[in-house]
Formats: sequence, structure tokens, C-alpha cells
Amino acid sequence: QVQLVESGGGLVQVGGSLRLSCALSRVLSSTDGMGWYRQAPGKERELVARITNGGSFIYGDSVKGRFTISRGDAKTVYLEMNRLKPEDTGVYYCNAPKYVTGSYELWGQGTQVTVSS
Repeated sequence: QVQLVESGGGLVQVGGSLRLSCALSRVLSSTDGMGWYRQAPGKERELVARITNGGSFIYGDSVKGRFTISRGDAKTVYLEMNRLKPEDTGVYYCNAPKYVTGSYELWGQGTQVTVSS
């Protein structure tokens, strides 16, 4: 059974930084296709950043220039978040499509990010 584990959320002040990690227990070939999403209270889940299956990086408009998604080892992706704003507050979820896990699509349990002003 493939497992996905997120870590790295927390409380940070405006302008601060955090790094989130997402580790899979197994990947079919690479982490291309994995991404981060977030959900704020009362709002729909939205894309934060994703590595396309072609290896490009895409970002939500509100985080461009501040957040960076990157690959770690063969089974890990990171989300580096800089110059954090109160509107970045929410639960952040890692996603791994079926073609990454080789079995089924996976969502992480979510990690809380709170930016205080």
C-alpha cells in the first residue's frame, strides 16, 4: 500500500517562511505530476503549485514569485513558502496522481499553515 506523508506546517508571522515536505513510500517512475493544494476556511480547495508530468512547474497566481515547488529525492517534493501573507493561511494538501503512485491517486492528510499579522 502506497503511503503519503506531509510535514512542515505551523504558525509563522507575516513575511516569514515555511517549508512543507511530501514523501511517498513508492513512486512508479518520478514525482512529476505531484502538487500542493490548499483550502482556507469557507473556500474551495485551490492549486498552489504543481510539477507537470512534463517536468514543468506551475503556480497559482496568488503565490507566484513567493512559493517554489521542488523535487527532493526520488520520492519527495517540497514547497518552499516565502514572504507569507495572512491570506496564505489554510490547510495544505499534497497530491500524487495515479500515474505517480502506480496504484491510485493519493491526498495527504493536510498540514495547517497559519500566518499571523
